[in-house]
Amino acid sequence: MVQVAVLVVLSLVTFTVGYVAYSRYLAQFVELDEDAETPAHKYEDGQEYVPAKKSVLLGHHYSSIAGGAPIVGPITAAAAFGWLPAILWIAIGNPLFGAVHDFMSLSASVRHEGKSIGYIIGEYVGERGKNMLLWFAFLTIILVIAVFALVVAVVFNAFPSSATASLIYMGLALAFGIYLYQLNLPFLPGAIAFVAMVFAGVWVGLEYPIVLVGESGLLGAAATWSWLPLAGAFGANVAAWVPVVVIYGFIASVLPVWVLLQPRDFLTSSLLYAGVGGMLLAVIVGTVLGFSSVTVDGTSYSALTTNTAAFKGFTSSLGPIFPFLFVTIACGTISGFHSLVSSGTTAKQLNNETDARAIGYGAMLGEGLLATTAVGAFALVGVSEFSSGVVGALANFPTGGAIMLSAGSSSLGFTIPPAAGAAFIGLVFVSFLLTSTDTAVRLGRYMFDEIVGVPETSVQETATNRYVNAGVQCLGGYVLVASGTWSSLWPLFGGANQTLAALALLSATLWLANWNDSKQLISTGVPMAIMLAVTLSALLWIGLYRTPLAAITALGEGSTLEAVSFAIQSLIALAMVYLASSIVWMGYKNLRDVRGSLGAVATDGGEPRDD
Repeated sequence: MVQVAVLVVLSLVTFTVGYVAYSRYLAQFVELDEDAETPAHKYEDGQEYVPAKKSVLLGHHYSSIAGGAPIVGPITAAAAFGWLPAILWIAIGNPLFGAVHDFMSLSASVRHEGKSIGYIIGEYVGERGKNMLLWFAFLTIILVIAVFALVVAVVFNAFPSSATASLIYMGLALAFGIYLYQLNLPFLPGAIAFVAMVFAGVWVGLEYPIVLVGESGLLGAAATWSWLPLAGAFGANVAAWVPVVVIYGFIASVLPVWVLLQPRDFLTSSLLYAGVGGMLLAVIVGTVLGFSSVTVDGTSYSALTTNTAAFKGFTSSLGPIFPFLFVTIACGTISGFHSLVSSGTTAKQLNNETDARAIGYGAMLGEGLLATTAVGAFALVGVSEFSSGVVGALANFPTGGAIMLSAGSSSLGFTIPPAAGAAFIGLVFVSFLLTSTDTAVRLGRYMFDEIVGVPETSVQETATNRYVNAGVQCLGGYVLVASGTWSSLWPLFGGANQTLAALALLSATLWLANWNDSKQLISTGVPMAIMLAVTLSALLWIGLYRTPLAAITALGEGSTLEAVSFAIQSLIALAMVYLASSIVWMGYKNLRDVRGSLGAVATDGGEPRDD
């Protein structure tokens, strides 16, 4: 057994070195200039282009990117392959791959008038490449909806108290929006009061847990709802929660941002800092000072040590360790979704170019710390077999977090009860997931609008209608999740998300190559090449082998909906391989042309070539 604190310290050391040394080099490399006019100032409009203080923008950006994936992915990977390969990929890959990706995506967008990553790649490979990237991102968004709806349902089923706390949390976010934007009341006292009420909601959840289906369920007995998709694989209560979460994603994504998104992001950030910071501090304090034994679910924990295997083998039900360890961990190390946030909203609010180092590079390291707590919590509780499924694996994050908080607090002379700690960490977990779900639907709407452009036909007008567009995305996500097979759905999401990251690194590489010939392409080119090899291998495995075989099996068993879901997953995987390969080929031709004749290359810091 190994002290969980060792995992935390390993990440802290590599992340510190990465930020102090490598991020400073990258900032000098792209020539961040504190005197340069950023898009936020150049195009300030009071709505989208608005300069923000570094601390404010850092909090907003962090809460936007730190969704549920850096918890789900590392836990799933640690359950499949062991906590050691999971923590090593997070500790090493995050500062060299993910943080570089986020920083370069933000910097490139700032140098291209705050435009999206799709626009940037289109500047160098043309309109066709831009549209291909947008379609790739749109398909990724549908996968986000599918996997997060399932994970939220799993957590609500395992911790009904977190379901109650989450409903209270959403109601408070709506009230906070009215407080701020309709009543125009002062921010500080309101923020203190609403944050306090969010924490009080945890206590209410413990007293009044919500179960939709089952004994004392709001909707009746489980047998009544056994017909629901997923009921056979995950139980009727999980199956009932999934459509509720999907409907939430639809409603939240079409509401004006002031109603829910902005106030909720603020409340989420308070949970983020308290949950992640509390767990990290509790592990260190509890290890150094010692603590009295903690009993959770009948199991006694007298030390914060790992209770599951460090390494479980080179294969699992997910597939071989290469490439599935990497695409399973996904956002804990590198995430293409972050390039959409960096170039979608953050670049339009950057007050000073030099702020990009803390916000772009630093926030990704913060997400790596979240992933570290996930691996630590899982390793502490310990699930012996991955066959116990996502239900058993994910339930270990709130449980492990509760043990950490209880141990750390008892070493300081007071005790956070494990039940309260689990409910709180469950709320932290779900708040990330719900934020990611409806933000994804909203981004999907924006991307589809950019693909269509100005609607010229009635069909295009209907397709860009926010209700129709959001509805199609949510319905597609529900159909995908109906297969109930986590071992194919999550790696498909991870492969798509990390392929998007590779394409974002490609756009940064093209920017550097077209800037001038003095710019080395190793910092972005090597991570791009490695991630393409990993992700395309995973997508081909899923698209040509795993999901077709699963579809045939499901069809033979009479599970038509599951067979359709697997078939769609296969088509999505193969479509993504085609789109990514086409974009990479266009990028290669641009790099070949630029490095072959540099006379036409712009040298003004990022403007595209004249030809």
